[in-house]
Amino acid sequence: MVSPEDLRYIEESLGRTPTQLERACFENLWSEHCSYRSTRKLLKLLPTTGKEVILGPGDDAAIVRFTNTTALAVGMESHNHPSYVDPHDGAATGVGGIVRDVISMGARPIALMDPLYFGNPDKEKNRYLMEHVVSGIGGYGNCIGVPVVRGEVVFDPCYDGNPLVNVVCIGVVDPSGFTTARVKKPGNHLVLVGSSTGRDGIGGASFASRDLGENAEEEERPSVQIGDPFTEKLLIEAIIEMVKTEKVIACRDLGAAGLAGASSEMCSTFGGHIRAERVHLREKGMNPAEIMVSESQERMLLEVAPEDVTLIGDIAEKYDLKWSDVGEVISEPYFRVTFHDEIVCDLPVDLLTEGAPRCSWPETPVNNTIPYTRPSGTMKDLILKVLAHPEVAQRNWIYDQYDHDVQIRTTSFGRDAGVLRLDGLSLSMSCGCNPRHIYLNPYAGSANTVIENASNIACAGGEPLCIVDCLNFASPQNPEVYWQLKESISGIADMAKTLNIPVVGGNVSLYNESEEYNSRIKPTPSLGMLGRGPVITPFIEEDGDRIILIGETGEHFGGSILDVLTGCGGEAPPTPNPDIITKIRSLVQEGDVLVTDLSQGGLLAALISICPDAKVNLTGDLITRLFSETYGRFLIRCRKDKIINTVQGEEIGLAGGDGLIISGEGEKITLTREEINKALSSLDCLMRNH
Repeated sequence: MVSPEDLRYIEESLGRTPTQLERACFENLWSEHCSYRSTRKLLKLLPTTGKEVILGPGDDAAIVRFTNTTALAVGMESHNHPSYVDPHDGAATGVGGIVRDVISMGARPIALMDPLYFGNPDKEKNRYLMEHVVSGIGGYGNCIGVPVVRGEVVFDPCYDGNPLVNVVCIGVVDPSGFTTARVKKPGNHLVLVGSSTGRDGIGGASFASRDLGENAEEEERPSVQIGDPFTEKLLIEAIIEMVKTEKVIACRDLGAAGLAGASSEMCSTFGGHIRAERVHLREKGMNPAEIMVSESQERMLLEVAPEDVTLIGDIAEKYDLKWSDVGEVISEPYFRVTFHDEIVCDLPVDLLTEGAPRCSWPETPVNNTIPYTRPSGTMKDLILKVLAHPEVAQRNWIYDQYDHDVQIRTTSFGRDAGVLRLDGLSLSMSCGCNPRHIYLNPYAGSANTVIENASNIACAGGEPLCIVDCLNFASPQNPEVYWQLKESISGIADMAKTLNIPVVGGNVSLYNESEEYNSRIKPTPSLGMLGRGPVITPFIEEDGDRIILIGETGEHFGGSILDVLTGCGGEAPPTPNPDIITKIRSLVQEGDVLVTDLSQGGLLAALISICPDAKVNLTGDLITRLFSETYGRFLIRCRKDKIINTVQGEEIGLAGGDGLIISGEGEKITLTREEINKALSSLDCLMRNH
């Protein structure tokens, strides 16, 4: 609903009471999800330009140069609330929406990433949500032929009633042949192409800007859209063919706020007139408000010259897609909708698309750090518990549901970065964040999110090209949350500037709270990062390979896997010197090494990742050496005769044997492959057998 304050402001601006459709337009387009009322001034802190940025924030997707002949279209979106109410369809339509953002630029989608955040999987409800979210993403992506090549899964009780489903899509397009989403000329027609409009998804944008009530699954189900990946696949091919004719002047996906959102934002450079009765419908008796704000999926709006409408319609019909000539660009700065010649909406377009009053909330700093207490238990027990934690354990149950190899570009997935071969180079991709670190130190934790993703890109030999973000937070009206939001954006901005990585687009998702669980999410500024580098020859592992640790280890346990399991507390990691990332990238590009960065699970998880069979000798406190999650550290596996001049490190062992033997502090811990595999299979066993 439009708030009383907003309604008074609207009535004063219009000099009258808004119509039913006008109220629906304001409710959706002035929602936090569409208008960024609480964050727009903060987002100005982010660096958005760079030598490879062709088109930055503000369109459906950004355009970034990859080579002289290929540009990348990239976008990131959330579909959080719908994925709680209807996890399969909510997640599937999240994929469909971000894919359409990319194809609206005239780009062919080539890859997806999916950072996901759930409550602890020991609860049946959370397993149900994860099962159906993963099946929704896999099913939709597989059907449209776009591989999921990278993802992250974080588990924390704060997501029990409010899981987060974030999706990144990357497409390819000619650097000089992409489309944009703003109309260019009054008199041009607006053509709607794709699925018929129904009552599904009505009010989706405003729904995304509310917290989830106790009965959300029943009350909000009509706000969740239903996707059809087979229509989406036809739409991909049709839009690309239409763009190739050079007759598509502008194009926009119908996402949040449906046709009302797409057409008003698209026409905001001039004005627009929509004839709602022309929209092809799936259900009888729909009124103008339902037609205009429905979020039915697989629909696109195109600006076309009057003489080219038939050509575009013929291409749509070739792909068995419905289409309608629903309106035109007008020179008056108004967004006008008629229904059988009756004016049902007549608004100043700027008031609707840019006029939402900005919100500035009070902020209160908070310190959530608790002092470190050394955990009890034997070292072997702690090791096996950390390996069995679902953020360290294997995720084959998830990976197996995704087609990684469709389009035959994928060369790596599931490790530090997903990698595609493109134009003789490697396109590397990383995503995610660590909400527990950010909760303890929003500024440093968010800066470290940039560090972590850039480190993943470096492990693949890539140099970062750009960042997209999905800023997931609870209610900004809470002073602690607004402070977290402000600190997080500042941390991302400052580190992005330090590393010279532009933030080219993204999404803000606020009010992620659950009345059902009386909870709110930890700050979760999830990032997607793209990198470019040479094609790296795969490292062939052999017994006798040297294991070298790069970087200094501190006592940083706050928010770590060890902290989650034992409650040991401690400080969250500070930001490291980022210069190490450039050195690691150069080392990887030299070849003949295998490198991973240290993140969740610390050195122990890194050892299991690249050398599970090894003999390791460590000096100093074993708990610190194995479980600290200090950033800016890397583990290298290389040949005995490999000379490494790029970085200096500590040689800690040799690969080989059957299992992992760790010596230090007078202890010798032996882990057999059977013990390791049993611990690592914990999540897979839980999900396959529940």
